[in-house]
This record gives sequence, C-alpha cells and structure tokens, in this order.
Amino acid sequence: MAATTVVNRLSEESSPYLRQHAHNPVDWYPWGEEALRRARDEDRPIFLSIGYAACHWCHVMERESFTDPRIAQLMNDHFVNIKVDREERPDLDHLYMSATQLLTGSGGWPLSVWLTPDLKPFYAGTYYPPEDRFGRPGFATVLTEMARAFRERRADVEAQADRVAEALRQLATVTPPAVAGELDRAPLQAATTALRRQFDATHGGFGGAPKFPSAGALLLLLRQYEHTHDPTLLQMVTQTLVAMAQGGIYDQIGGGFHRYATDARWLVPHFEKMLPDQALLVPAYLEAHRVTGDDLYRRIAEETLRWVQREMTHPEGGFYSSLDADSDGEEGRFYVWTPDEVTTVLGRDDGALFSRIYGITPQGNFEGRSIPHLRRSVAEWAAELGQDAADLQARLDALRERLREARAQRVWPARDDKILTDWNGLMLSAFARAADLLGQLDLRETAVRAATFLLDHLRRDGHLWHSFRAGQATVPAFLADYAFLANGLLDLHALTGEQHWRDAARDLADQMIDLFWDDAGVGFFMTARDQQTPITRSKNPYDEGWPAGNSVAVAVLVRLAALGDNGAREQQARRTLQALRPLMERAPDGFPYLLAALDTYLDLQIETVVPLPEVVRAEARLPDGAVRPGEPVRLLVRLHIEPGWHINAPEPLVPNRIPTVVRITPERDLTVLAVHYPPPGVTGGQLVYEGDVEILADLKADADAPAGDSHLALQVRYQPCGTDRCLAPTETHLTVPVRFERE
Repeated sequence: MAATTVVNRLSEESSPYLRQHAHNPVDWYPWGEEALRRARDEDRPIFLSIGYAACHWCHVMERESFTDPRIAQLMNDHFVNIKVDREERPDLDHLYMSATQLLTGSGGWPLSVWLTPDLKPFYAGTYYPPEDRFGRPGFATVLTEMARAFRERRADVEAQADRVAEALRQLATVTPPAVAGELDRAPLQAATTALRRQFDATHGGFGGAPKFPSAGALLLLLRQYEHTHDPTLLQMVTQTLVAMAQGGIYDQIGGGFHRYATDARWLVPHFEKMLPDQALLVPAYLEAHRVTGDDLYRRIAEETLRWVQREMTHPEGGFYSSLDADSDGEEGRFYVWTPDEVTTVLGRDDGALFSRIYGITPQGNFEGRSIPHLRRSVAEWAAELGQDAADLQARLDALRERLREARAQRVWPARDDKILTDWNGLMLSAFARAADLLGQLDLRETAVRAATFLLDHLRRDGHLWHSFRAGQATVPAFLADYAFLANGLLDLHALTGEQHWRDAARDLADQMIDLFWDDAGVGFFMTARDQQTPITRSKNPYDEGWPAGNSVAVAVLVRLAALGDNGAREQQARRTLQALRPLMERAPDGFPYLLAALDTYLDLQIETVVPLPEVVRAEARLPDGAVRPGEPVRLLVRLHIEPGWHINAPEPLVPNRIPTVVRITPERDLTVLAVHYPPPGVTGGQLVYEGDVEILADLKADADAPAGDSHLALQVRYQPCGTDRCLAPTETHLTVPVRFERE
C-alpha cells in the first residue's frame, strides 16, 4: 500500500535508516527513555525492529507491512514500537540477535523482537510477510498472537522472558581458567585444520551458499603460510581471491565488493556495498600481492580503494557507511546490463568484445539482465584472442571506465552517509597499509585526512563518539570504536613515523582499558561502564564476519607493548588470550582476528627462556675532545650484525615486526635534535639492516652548560632474525662519557 503523508518521530533522527521510516503510519519511537518510559507506565509490550539502510529485506518488510494502515493500526493499538539502526546501536543488535538465535536457532535482518516492558525478549523472528503464506504466519497474525499472549498468558510470557534473559547473562560471561596455561600456536593449527575442511576446492571460499568473503580467514591462512611455507595454504587463499575478483561479488565496472554471494560460485551477489567489507578485503589482497608478487591482487585492492575515495568519502575526510542493494525500485538494477545497453555505450565492436569477456548475454544471469563477471582470466582471454595480456587489460580498463561514466547517469542506490568510528578505523588501516606497501602519496593523504577527521569530529571532551552525520556526533562510543581507531592510528604511525599518531593511539588504549575492561573477570565489554545496557553488558568475543572488539583490543595492546609501552598492557592482552583460549579451541574458525592477535603476541614475546647467541654488538661514541656550550655535536652509534642475521628497519612493512630504535637520554645540558637512520635493505619482502650499520644523532650543548664531566645513556632496541627463526627482542644499554669545557 502507498505510504501516508504522516510524519512520525523518526523524521528527527540522524540515521538514514530510521528516516526511511519517517512516513510510516506506525507510531515509531527511536530507542530512548521516552519509549521505554511509556512501555513501563502503560505496562505495554514492545515491538523492536532492528535493521540497516542497505538491507534489502528490511526495505521489503517496510513496503509490505509498515506502510500498511491496517498493520500499523495493530502495532499502534497493542505495542510500543521501536526502530533501531543496528549500525548505530551494535550493542542492542548483538543482545537481541543473540536472543533471537536462542529462541529460533537462526537470525538475520530485519530483526523482529517482542519485549516485556522491562526489555526482556519473549518472542523473535526476522522478516515476516504481511499475511500468512506457504504455511508461515504473516506479520499481522504474529502481532495479534503476541498481543493476546501478553494479555491472557502474562505469567507464561514473563517466565519465557526470564529464561531468555538468564541465558543472555550466561552468554556474556567469560570466565578465566582456574590455571592460566601457556599460550602456544595450537589454536592456530586447529583453525587451519578447520578451514581446510570447510574449503570449497571447486569455487574457492569456505562452505556453500550463501558465501561470504571471510577476509579474516584468508589473512590468517596467509600468516600461517609465512610460518609454515605450506603451499596448500597459499593455494586456498589465491584461489578464493581470484574467484572473488572474477565473480559478480566484485563490481567489475566501478570497483569494490558487494556484501556476499547468494550462490557458491561468487556470481550473484546481495548487492549492498558496505564499508567494512572493503576495509577488510583490501589488506587480504595487499598481503597476497606482497607474498606472491601477482599484480592482479594489487589491482583489485587499488580499484577498491579508488571506489571508496570516489563514492564513499566525506569532503573533509571520513568514510560513509554503505550503498543500498536496491535502486529504481529493483534489487541490483544499478549494476546489471543487457548487450544492447553495453553496445549503446561502447559501440558495436567494443561492445561485443566486452559482452563476450564479461558474460553479458541476451538471456542474462539475473532477472533477464547480466551481472558482469569474468569466466576466465584476462590472460586466458588474451591467449584465446591472440592479443598481449597487458594490452587487452588496458583496453578493458578503458571500456570499464566508459561504462562506469554511463552507469553514473542511472538512478543511484541510496547511500547511508553516516560516519561510524569503528568502520572508519578499519578503513583508515586499509589506506595506511596500502600507502605503505604501494608507496602512493594520495593513499597516504586519504589516511591522514580520515584520521584527522575522526579525531576532530568524533572526539569530544577527550571521549569518542560512535556516529557522525550532518555535522553532529551521536551515540557514545563502544569498545570497537576505541580499538579499531587505535589500531588504525598505529598503522598510520607505522606509515608516517609521526609520534602524535602513536600518542593518540596510546591515549585511546588507556581510555579503552578504563571504560571497557572487566575488572571482575577478563576481557572487554562492548559497552562502557557508564552506558546503560538492558539485561547485561555483552562481551561478544567472536569474529562474526568482521573483527570483534576484543580481538582488535588485544591486537592494539600487543602492538603498544611491542613499541615499548608499559607491561600492564601486555598482561591484559595475555590474560584475555588465556581466558578465550577454550573458546578458540572449541570453535577455532570463529576467531580469525583474535588468532592473528595471538600469533602476533607469540612472535613478540619478550621472555627469554634459553641463552641467546650474541649476534648484534653495539657501541657508541662522541668525537674526540670536549663538548663546548652552545655548539652542535654528533653521536655515532655503530651496530655490527653477524653474517646470516638481520634486524628490522625503524619502520617495518609488517606491523608485528619489532623496529630498531635508538633512544638517548642525556644526564644534563644536552638536547637531542634528531636521530638519522641509514636507508634499509630488503630481505624477504622486509626492510632490514645487515652487516655494519651506522646511526647518527645530532645533539646540541646548552649555552650555559657548566664545565665538567657527564654522560649520555643510550637504549638500543632491536630484534635479530636469521633464515629460520627470530630471537627475542633485545635492549642494549650503553653509557657514553661527555666532558664539557668552557673557554
């Protein structure tokens, strides 16, 4: 039915998803005290609907049910109706999705949950058709039955709600083991075994339809490949990345990835495009390029980043959230083509070539139209056509650009333009790492502008906020906001070497511990200690498609500990890993990002359990003679590295490598102006020093320095690595005498 001209409370909300429901005849409330008080005061049950702007079935239910005056009347007569954007309130989404899975064994969006006035769930589902269909109750039927149950069987409803609430409290509990065992790589090996079992040897990826990209699993397998050099691990990764890059899940015209494939072959996607998928897949393609040298992976990563820059970036630097699956009233209409449409844009010859290579056919592969995809690689097409592969790729790139420009004249999918701190932290990491690996200045500038935007607009009075839109920051930040942004800032520090990014990351980590750390148990809660949360504070440890806040929080603490920060952070990381180890052992494939943090932690452990060979010798000296007040002086630090060994450069390419750092502390009357590190060499894709290394430091004596003897204290930190192992990180302490002399 057609929507009425009614304007409800959601018209005042910042969320584009909530505003999409502003003209429903439903008496919607946003989540907040007004709605919750009404439920309590009137002793009314709550109907809670959770979705997001790019959700296709959310739009279907809105069109079919929420615009229907008869269904709206049922809702308004019997319930307090609350609409939530899951991206704005991930805590509520996680809590009530967990309840839905407990009640039904499955979940999805739109999420439809019925609550008692004290916010305990007693019934739940996902999408409902408006009327009974194929033996399934329609939404009108369910509304009627839930209202009757609450009115006539209140005790049963309350008992059910209490059981679900208690189960949710149990799910939120992570109990540390009675005896903290040693951490090792056994969970990583178990995850590898599980992923081998799930791998689709025909089409790549894991499991069957629907098939998600699983970027975390791919990155974990790449890490394991670098440890073991097992070619089957690399083959699983490359087969999957190639299949996705050639499939319909990848936007062959404009770049970027759709949310997931509805089939096992990666051909037919669910057409929404979401920021976190780009942010997580870009590093997977970059790492594959680094490991294999194959230019395909670099090209896909770069095209995805260009799409984000072009279509998903705020003028001041932040990143938008998503593009809808629907446009012009149809799912996927923006992305599909007919041969005639291609020929109209490209002409007969180029159109025929493009349609042949990208599978654009008269019968189509999606509702009479075609999703562009590659049935074989461009190199294979070039061989068949008798052309040079590079020339054919360049020609196809030009044709794709012409089609992209033509496609831009179509009705666009709606864009959710809110800027989320956690998702932006992920995208910041992707741009920083890409700039580091590819050496492209515009990628670096995008990363810097994004970080500046987030710290300027989503940090207020020293605290983070979760969401920004139309000039306003809303919703206090969650664990993932602090963790993901801190991790992105550490990647930016690794790229630029600028200390203020590291300082900002450290500040966020300190706040993260203060606001989210579980003092009574272990690990981090999703919500801050001063945030109001129904039923229980959740502590979701699972990497459910995207990284869990706990996984990235641990990674941040490990990275800061590796940079020489206080030992308390390392202890909290270790305790969290130890507490979650039983879960990792039971479901090893459910924690790819936490396992990556474990892998980094094991690489960086500083405890020395066996005597280490002395493979690096350090010495330092000032020029002969006295130091005169007000004059510059140059300090020489020389490192001698034994043959067959190397140490990392000050800014390693890979975050979990210990950098070589010289710190100088004068006893008095000297100022350190700069430390100059020599250019590194390249070994195994890493920036390293070998042989004899000279590091120079510029100092200046204070103008009023009195005559007499003093000294400089030096700390040289490095990690020696050989062909088959890395030793524990080492700190060498040196003392250099200084004699001040006045005229």
